[in-house]
Amino acid sequence: MLKKIGYILIICMLILVLWPSSITAPQILNVFKLTEEPDVIVRGTTGSALTLDISFGDAALEKWIAELQAPYPLLLVDTAWAMRFTDSAELIRKKNIPVALLGKEGAAYEEDSALFNKQLEEFTILFGKKPLWFRTSDEVFPKLLQDTLWKHEINALGSTLRWNGGKLPPHKKGEILAAVLERKGTATLDDIDRLLGSREFQSVEDVLFATDVKTKKIPE
Repeated sequence: MLKKIGYILIICMLILVLWPSSITAPQILNVFKLTEEPDVIVRGTTGSALTLDISFGDAALEKWIAELQAPYPLLLVDTAWAMRFTDSAELIRKKNIPVALLGKEGAAYEEDSALFNKQLEEFTILFGKKPLWFRTSDEVFPKLLQDTLWKHEINALGSTLRWNGGKLPPHKKGEILAAVLERKGTATLDDIDRLLGSREFQSVEDVLFATDVKTKKIPE
C-alpha cells in the first residue's frame, strides 16, 4: 500500500514538473479588434507610447535609425519613402523595430479605392509582413477606409496628440504621441531625441493591451 502511494506521488510530481513545459504559451499581444466595430484608436489608459510618422528623410535619418536603441518607438512608414530609401527600410527590418504603414491624406482613399491595397502590397514586400497598424497622414479615416482596414485585420491608429517639435508636450496618462518627419514639417531628429529622453515610453500594445481603449467616431 505504501509503495502504491509512493508511486502515485512520484507520478503526480512528474506531471506537475513536465506538463507546463509541454504547453505552448498563447500569443499575449494579439491586438486586432480592440474595438467591437471599425473605429480609430487614439489613446489607452496607462503609460505613454511614441509613434513616428516617416515620409521624409535621407542619410541622416538612416544614421539615426542605426543608432536607435530599444525600447523603440513605433515607426509609421510611407511606402513611397521606403522604396526610395531601401537601405533604411532594410535596417528597420533587421533591427526588428516595430513598423506600421503610413498612408496619404484620408480623402485620397475616397478618390482611389485601389490605393490602400497598393500600399499594403508594397509594405508587405518591403518588410516581409502585413502591418498591424495603419495611419493616414492627416489622421482622417473615411468610413470606407475603416471598413477596408477591418477586412484586412489592421487597426486604424490615430493619436492623442500630434507633435511637430518645439515645447515638449505635457504627459497624459495613456497617451499615444505622434511625432512627424515630413518634407515641410518643423520637427527634426534632434527634437525626436529630446522627446524620447523626456519620459519613459512603452509600446503601443503595452499602452493599449487589457485596458479601456479610447477611440474617436468618424462621421459617415
